[in-house]
Amino acid sequence: MNRSLQLSIICVFGLLYTISAVFSEDTKELSAIKAAQEWLAIVDAENYAESWETAADYFKNSITLQQWEQTISAARKPLGKVLYRKLKSKQLVTELPGVPDGEYVVIQYETSFENKKTAVETITPMLGKDGKWKVSGYYIR
Repeated sequence: MNRSLQLSIICVFGLLYTISAVFSEDTKELSAIKAAQEWLAIVDAENYAESWETAADYFKNSITLQQWEQTISAARKPLGKVLYRKLKSKQLVTELPGVPDGEYVVIQYETSFENKKTAVETITPMLGKDGKWKVSGYYIR
């Protein structure tokens, strides 16, 4: 096999590996976004107990159900209903401050509420040992 053909084969395999890695990352991000949107719908419906129950174990170990219901109610009720929510950014990471290493997607939404026209919601799903994405963190600013 001549050198030119060998280099071409190496380039093709390198390209396929890169495409595979990008596709895998995109698939993870899309799955995490889907999980985040489903969880946000629960919060938007004011089903705060259900949002806690469906969150990641890390989340549930960080805050009791009663604390969560009080905190999220105090944060969300004054804002009113969601008028729109638009994906602003997403980033797959394996390390975040103050949490165990793992796979996380930090997602930000530009959100408008009835009583707060401009807000940024940050929601962070994490990949569990069961292969499912569950919310491990949420805040509004």
